Amino acid sequence: MVKKSKEEILEIVKEQDVKFIRLWFTDILGQVKSFAITDNELKGALENGMGFDGSSITGYQDIEESDMIAMPDQNTFQILPWRPQEKKVARMICDILTPERKPYEGDPRYVLKRALGRMKNMGFGHYYLGPELEYYYFKNNTSSTEILDKGGYFDLTTLDVASDLRRDTIFSLEAMDIRVEYSHHEVGPSQHEIDIRYEDALKMADNVITYKVVVKEIAQKYGVYATFMPKPLFSENGTGMHVHQSLFKDDRNAFFSQKDKYCLSDVSKKFIAGQLKHAREMSAVFAQWVNSYKRLVPGYEAPVYIAWSNRNRSALIRVPAYHPGKEDATRAELRCPDPACNPYLTFAAMLNAGLEGIEKGYDLPKPMDKNLYHLSAVERKELGINSLPDSLGEAVLIAEKSELIKKTLGEHVFSRFIELKKKEWEDYRIQLTKYELDNLLPVL
Repeated sequence: MVKKSKEEILEIVKEQDVKFIRLWFTDILGQVKSFAITDNELKGALENGMGFDGSSITGYQDIEESDMIAMPDQNTFQILPWRPQEKKVARMICDILTPERKPYEGDPRYVLKRALGRMKNMGFGHYYLGPELEYYYFKNNTSSTEILDKGGYFDLTTLDVASDLRRDTIFSLEAMDIRVEYSHHEVGPSQHEIDIRYEDALKMADNVITYKVVVKEIAQKYGVYATFMPKPLFSENGTGMHVHQSLFKDDRNAFFSQKDKYCLSDVSKKFIAGQLKHAREMSAVFAQWVNSYKRLVPGYEAPVYIAWSNRNRSALIRVPAYHPGKEDATRAELRCPDPACNPYLTFAAMLNAGLEGIEKGYDLPKPMDKNLYHLSAVERKELGINSLPDSLGEAVLIAEKSELIKKTLGEHVFSRFIELKKKEWEDYRIQLTKYELDNLLPVL
């Protein structure tokens, strides 16, 4: 991350003819909110922030105490490459403050900052993350879900009609200081993936919300629709966000140990054990929509069974094999989150679950190298393998009882998040589905 001073930002705005600056932040559910100021207001915004009405933001304040301040983070200044290059538009991601200029407890970015503060108090300097975000392209945003191609995993451009779309998306991501490692067609028809290089957790959460905006904006320029909906197509693979993660201490990967059979340190084992132990509690956060649980079913490469392994992709956590000289690459891949989550809350929950394991000395169970999808319920029970919740309703009830999730989110976010998710589940639960009308109405 290239740090910028207030003076440098003002100079860039002047030299590059930037007229508008969009101030970004997210609501509790991770939806990006934005309002624009002109270049003439930027100096004041950098010094004092900009006031706005928080009562209209999902999960924020009540109307009688709605005054909020959006304080731009100077390090997030970037010019939007898809906007006109005359009278350019830039964006800055904001921290949300109270009128007393204290961090606002309802700000998801602050939730992650609190978790990172705990990490640093425990002696670690970095929580590095490398998420793999998948998404689908459709011809529009209607329920027809009309695909653009019938390509599959790693298919060439003859079957992958969106290669130019991905190409322009990558150019825009790189223009916004987001480093790209891979891009390819995914397993599902019209499903795609662009992998971004690992970063510190806060920078990565900022990158994830930016990534989703960029993907959607470039798709719109091509006249198509991009969606991060976890399961948009029946009988096709869902859309995941596998997250590679490691803790560093003094520029040394705290997850690596040369002496261990799996090259895992005691720190990493306890961290992984913490995430496994608290996976069901975290589920409502990393899979926060009713649709998320249409993805988390056996048979479509989405892990549902709570176990870990070296190579086995049916396990919830995979530890990629160690290669000599690549100690810094030792990591744990949590495979259950989906990209429709709020990354600030998800990364905070993941980190706190891992830190809980370190702090309380959780024991890591033995790795599971069998294909967990092929085991019977009896076999899984004998092995002590539990599964993620089957629905958002079950996940919310588990999260509501979780001290870890309450501590992670804080009282304000926790209570409002639970309330919102309960309402979503109730609204969904009483709906009549096409399945019921097609299969039950004719015979009952």
